[in-house]
Amino acid sequence: MIFSSPDPASDPYFAVALLRLQKTSYAQEAELVGDDRIPPLQEDEVELTAWRGRWLTAWEGVDLVGAIAWWEADDRVEIEKVMVSPTVMRRGIASALLGQVVDRASGREILVATGRANTPAVALYAKHGFRVEGDEEVPPGIWITRLRYSPVE
Repeated sequence: MIFSSPDPASDPYFAVALLRLQKTSYAQEAELVGDDRIPPLQEDEVELTAWRGRWLTAWEGVDLVGAIAWWEADDRVEIEKVMVSPTVMRRGIASALLGQVVDRASGREILVATGRANTPAVALYAKHGFRVEGDEEVPPGIWITRLRYSPVE
């Protein structure tokens, strides 16, 4: 597996591949939570490339198999998206990407949210030391679980 940090705004080929990965990955979450209104499924290429956070991607040869997106502030890191191709799930790709972000956080707390019914994702974050902060309904009928990683507790 090869990691890279491309910018989808500067590479139209990558933007198309990333959007395809996002749609297939989040379709799995939509199935788990029973609702396809989750924001990453509504996003188009223009919205994807307009977001100005950081990206880390995982590749197997020329195939994009995973990606994680986050933004940084002085005191925290907020993970926006974690996605893995359904064809390679359960092979440690999300864990490897998440581990990279934890390392890059340099001791800052990390915040993330996932679908409350997405038990594989909640378990992944727990495995990496994230603690559940609580659940929130956003929008009506869609429940998310907010989690926090605090390196010093």
